Amino acid sequence: MHDLSKGISVVTGGAGLIGSATIWGLNNRGLENVWAVDDFKPGSLKERNILPLEIKDSIGVQDFRNLFRQDSSELKEIKTVIHLGACSSTTESDEEYLNDNNLSYTRELCEWALKNQVRFVYASSASTYGDGSMGMDDEDDEIEKYQPLNLYGWSKQNFDLHAKKAGWLDSIVGLKYFNVYGPNEEHKGSMRSVVSKAYEQIQETGEMTLFKSHHPDYESGRQMRDFLYVKDAVCMTLWLAENNQANGLFNLGNGKARSWLDLAHAIFSALNMEPNIRFVEMPEILKEKYQYFTEARVKKMESAGFLVRLFKLEDAVKDYVTNYLVPDLRLGQSHA
Repeated sequence: MHDLSKGISVVTGGAGLIGSATIWGLNNRGLENVWAVDDFKPGSLKERNILPLEIKDSIGVQDFRNLFRQDSSELKEIKTVIHLGACSSTTESDEEYLNDNNLSYTRELCEWALKNQVRFVYASSASTYGDGSMGMDDEDDEIEKYQPLNLYGWSKQNFDLHAKKAGWLDSIVGLKYFNVYGPNEEHKGSMRSVVSKAYEQIQETGEMTLFKSHHPDYESGRQMRDFLYVKDAVCMTLWLAENNQANGLFNLGNGKARSWLDLAHAIFSALNMEPNIRFVEMPEILKEKYQYFTEARVKKMESAGFLVRLFKLEDAVKDYVTNYLVPDLRLGQSHA
C-alpha cells in the first residue's frame, strides 16, 4: 500500500472538476498536505472550487513545470502526483497546444516521478476508444487498436502508447474516466455536463434540450453513456493512488450505460417537476464524431480489489442538484 499521508500530494488541474474534488476527497481523510497546481484568476469560478478546500500551497502550471524540469529540491517532499491537469475540450483544434498540455507535460512529469520514486497517477480518457466499435477494454495490450475521434482523444492516446512503449505502465496508473459530472464544474462553460446545463435551462425556460439521434439504431434520447458521479471518480482515483500493486490503464465508470432520457428524468425528479424535454439538431461539428454508446468494462478494477458500491444515477443526480446546484455550493462548503 502507498501511504497518502506521507509527504506532499500534488494534484494538477487542482482547481478543475475532478482535481478539486480529489483534494476534497483527501481533505475528507484529514489530509491537507496538498499542492494544487492550476492557473486561475482571483474571483474566477475555478477559484471558487479551491477556496473551501484545505491545501498547503497553490502553484501555477508553468512554475510547477519549471520546478520538475530542474529537478528542484523544493519538490523533495512530494510522494504522490495525481496528474489531472490538461486541456479537456473535445473540440479543441490546436494540435500543438494539445500536444504540449496533454502529451509533453504528462511525459515530463511522469519521467520526473519515476526517477524520484513518486507514485504517479494520471488522467487518460475514455475518448481514446473512439466510436466504441473496437470495444472499450482497458487491458494494456489492447490499446494500439483504438482510433480516437478527435485531437483531444489522440493527445491522450499518444501518451498511453508512449507509456506502454517505455515500459512505464507496470509502475504508474492511467485513468480512463468516462462521463464525469458533479459539483465544481461550472468553470467548464460549454464543456459542462448535461446535468449542469439542464439545471440552468430548466430554471430559465422550464424545459431542457437533448440532441436528436442521427443513428438508425438509437432513438432520440436513447443514446447511451456511462455516467460517473465525481464523488465516485474521486473514490476510485484515491483507491488506485493508494493501492500501488494496481498499475496500468483502468476504466473509471459505473459499468452500466444509461440513456440521456434516464438522466433527464432524474434531473426533473430531483427538482420535483414533470419532465419537459425538447429535441434539437446536433451541431454539424459533432455529427461525424458523436459517441452513441459508451460503457466502461470495469472487471479490471474489480479484479484489482475495488469493490465499493457506486452511486445509482438517480441518487447521484439528486445529490448534485439538491445539495450543490440549487444552493449554489461547491464541494467543501457547508449549507448555511
